[in-house]
Amino acid sequence: MTVSPQPPRAADTPPDAPRKGPGRVEFIALLAMLFASIAFSIDAMLPALPEIGAALTPGDLNRAQLVLTSFVLGMGIGTLFTGPLSDTFGRKPVILGGLALYVVSALVAAQAETLEGLLGARLVQGLGAAGPRVVVLAIVRDLYSGRNMARIMSFVMMVFTLFPALAPSLGAVIIAGTGWRGVFWAFVLFAGIAALWLGLRLPETLPRESRRPFRARTLWAAVRELLSHPVVRISIGVQALCSATMFSMLSSVQQIYDVTFGQGEWFPVWFGVAAVLASSASFVNARLVGRLGMRRIVTTVLMVQVGVSAGAIAIFATGLGGTAGFAVFLIWQVSVFFQMGLTMGNVNAIAMEPVGHIAGLASSVIGAVATVLAVLMAVPVGLMFDGTPLPLAIGIFLETALSLLLMLRLARREAVQPA
Repeated sequence: MTVSPQPPRAADTPPDAPRKGPGRVEFIALLAMLFASIAFSIDAMLPALPEIGAALTPGDLNRAQLVLTSFVLGMGIGTLFTGPLSDTFGRKPVILGGLALYVVSALVAAQAETLEGLLGARLVQGLGAAGPRVVVLAIVRDLYSGRNMARIMSFVMMVFTLFPALAPSLGAVIIAGTGWRGVFWAFVLFAGIAALWLGLRLPETLPRESRRPFRARTLWAAVRELLSHPVVRISIGVQALCSATMFSMLSSVQQIYDVTFGQGEWFPVWFGVAAVLASSASFVNARLVGRLGMRRIVTTVLMVQVGVSAGAIAIFATGLGGTAGFAVFLIWQVSVFFQMGLTMGNVNAIAMEPVGHIAGLASSVIGAVATVLAVLMAVPVGLMFDGTPLPLAIGIFLETALSLLLMLRLARREAVQPA
């Protein structure tokens, strides 16, 4: 059973441009805010981990980092369903429904009295966040394609990487005034603003005549078509491994700043500096992708990161500490964040190229599989924290090296038989 493509756009609608509604700048800003809700939900929690650990799991402080990965796991599971639902009911209803679930679970998390209860609420909050996370990509694919899509996603990812510069500081301010539970009330406010902006300003991007019935047989046929593309399968693997580098870093970074280098009080500032420096990566990618292409950029960046992470392992293995050790860690952290800005938008665009006619479902399957795999790889790396950055450096080196091997395999395949 084949999947029929969407009908062509109206003759008076210019290609690769929104039909109506916000201009390109506002369009990018709105989608970036929806994407930033994910970064906010993760990074604003980082300063709260010591308080959460002391309050809910004092016997094993490492378990507090599961507050981050449980959210990401829920988001990964949710992405399997939000794309098909958006193909059936439209993009806006699914995003707004996801934001509503996000708000309710944030309110439950704010009242949690046990770590297990908090992790359960965070899992459901991640399910809600899957709406914006997946459907934003489908909206962009509805309106743009190829390198234009990669360019738009680069600007969206620029905000996604820049927002962490503010999120830990915002989280620290909120925690100082209200305790760690107040962060969840901030999530409610942020999601409410995003929902209002979306509801008032962005028209529906998927016409009714292009929607697909929510039927198991149809969905299974679309999944088979999606996974039949070697480019898509390899891209999912690369995306999972690249995401794992980020989740691994986020799981351990607060403890490394605090326990290893004694920089706990300055964590929001230094983390913000790293995020600001790394945010330029998406801007650089937007400038270069039209000339160099997505595959060349991703492959080159992964090669560089393999070398940088190998160097970090060698340095951390010597036990270097103090100011010099912290400087090395900060530089390496920036390189990991910079890598994300130069790879994730491109890898998403590569994966979506052959499957634009089932964009919603494609976004879901790609996002779900990649995110769940990334969490499964990142959790053990985070839990291996031993008071030094060495386990983290080894984990990220292995994740990046495997990503590079997959990109080289993709290049060899396309050299023989172009995708």
